[in-house]
Amino acid sequence: MYQHHYDDGRLIDLPVGKVVCVGRNYLEHIQELNNEVPEQPLLFIKPNTALCDVQKPIAIPKDKGSCHNELEIAILIGKQLTDCDDDTAKRSIHGVGLGLDLTLREVQDALKAKGQPWERAKGFDASCPISPFVPIDKIAIERNIEFSLSVNNKVRQQGNSANMMHKISSLIVDISKNFTLLPGDIVLTGTPKGVGPLKDGDELSLVLKDHLSIKTKVT
Repeated sequence: MYQHHYDDGRLIDLPVGKVVCVGRNYLEHIQELNNEVPEQPLLFIKPNTALCDVQKPIAIPKDKGSCHNELEIAILIGKQLTDCDDDTAKRSIHGVGLGLDLTLREVQDALKAKGQPWERAKGFDASCPISPFVPIDKIAIERNIEFSLSVNNKVRQQGNSANMMHKISSLIVDISKNFTLLPGDIVLTGTPKGVGPLKDGDELSLVLKDHLSIKTKVT
């Protein structure tokens, strides 16, 4: 079980909290799944039991249909936030990393067709493999943050924060106006196009340009 956040191999003195996820934050991903463009950030939550270390082999469910990759920039919250402003949101960020929002696609499609919540497809155990976090003083969220996912040495997803429909600090502000963010919570900021099924034995490479390069596998 995931018990600690990490920074360059060191434990971060923050608890492990919930994961607040943002859906449909990149237009090309909305288009590839033929979804509607939301009028405001689409939010859902993964429990802390969804977290696991992305550097260790990733276990995916075997009997619930395809499990898709959705690579996202992950923001580690360092201070409690309730109805905050943009400046406070920026000052609350402890670090930046990468997270996989693993998604049971057929399960999600069935739930969406019935107008039901997505948690069965998104919040299962180990559905959020997470990387170590880069300290915020080493990375600027106002600048373009590039990231990518390769599967079996072929690039599947390439993202850039410049292409987000809602920027990182504004997402944090919006979330805080709906429910409190606590120290140790993580915000996943949306996935770019290129989602697809993972299978047993796949070798993954996750890159946060200039900061992180992680190799792992699916089992």
